[in-house]
Order: sequence, then structure tokens, then C-alpha cells
Amino acid sequence: MKKDKSQPFVLYIAEKIYFHVLEIKKKEPNISNIEAFERFIGTEFYDEISSGKFHEKWLSELKENNYIDKKSGKKIPIETIRLLNIQKDTMVKQLIKFPNLYYTKSHFPLEISQRAFDHLWRTCESYELWCRETKQEELIQLKMLD
Repeated sequence: MKKDKSQPFVLYIAEKIYFHVLEIKKKEPNISNIEAFERFIGTEFYDEISSGKFHEKWLSELKENNYIDKKSGKKIPIETIRLLNIQKDTMVKQLIKFPNLYYTKSHFPLEISQRAFDHLWRTCESYELWCRETKQEELIQLKMLD
């Protein structure tokens, strides 16, 4: 039986984050994944996600399209829309950002910054797990699970 490779909607943001971090690594191949994630936290895209604007825009576009997925042409179930709203709220809570407070004087991340980092890391790990499960190994480029 052929495995369904259609991406769950809740992984859409994970894919977006993953490829933004990958772009940072491609520009500077000698940095670690950890450094790439730390740099991602300083991007405009991170600000868009952490403020909830990314999900608000996306959910608004879905609503305008009567919750029909543009790729598959299928209606998105209301349960999925609820999950996306929960995901938005979680992202806002986990990725809360206080300017100039990322590091303490000892150069260790503050707890709130570490929570954001951990959330981003787990989000991208879930994307790699899905890629592995659906046998799309070519999409796994950060190799976070190795």
C-alpha cells in the first residue's frame, strides 16, 4: 500500500521554519544547526510567527477561499482549522520575544529565550520525522535526528 505523502496542515509552519533555518545554513555552511536557529530568532519571519501575524494571514486566506486547500482542492476540516488556531496561540506563547534580552551577562540564553529555541527545534524535528515516515529523505537536510 502506498504511503500518503500529503503534508498535514499543522506541519506547514514547521516546513517554513525549517527552510528558513536551512537558508541561513546555506549562506554560512560552517555554522552549526544551533547557531542557525539562534540567527533565525533574529529574523523578520520569526517576528511574524511569534506575533501571530503569520497564522492570522494564513487563516484569513483560507477563510477567503472557503477553507478549500489550493494544492488538493479539498475542503479543510473544521477540526484542522481549530488545530491551526491552537498552533498559532502556542507559537505566540512559546516564541514570545523581548528585545535585547536574549542573553544574560554570562552569555547563556534566558529561560524564555531557551523555551523559544526549544520549541523551534522540536517543531523542525517533527518536520524531519514526518519526512522520514513518508520516505521523503531528500527533504531532510539539517539532519537534526541523526
